[in-house]
Amino acid sequence: MKEYIEERAMEIGTYIIESNATVRQTARKFGVSKSTVHKDVSDRLTYINPALAKEVRKVLDVNKAERHIRGGLATKEKYLHKRETI
Repeated sequence: MKEYIEERAMEIGTYIIESNATVRQTARKFGVSKSTVHKDVSDRLTYINPALAKEVRKVLDVNKAERHIRGGLATKEKYLHKRETI
């Protein structure tokens, strides 16, 4: 594996843990696709630093469990905002 890919995977993992970021937020921050973020933290990080990969997995599991709540809040906000402009 190329060195810059290993460095990116480590940076992405550290960022996710420190900021409790979602995959989408992380992808936007690093200028890569969501697929790349998943590949980095699921496959590559497990090979490079298993302990960090385990911590990242915990954060991503929490985010996955909460995503339906975030989606509902976003929809609620959308319609509340729409009602104010009418």
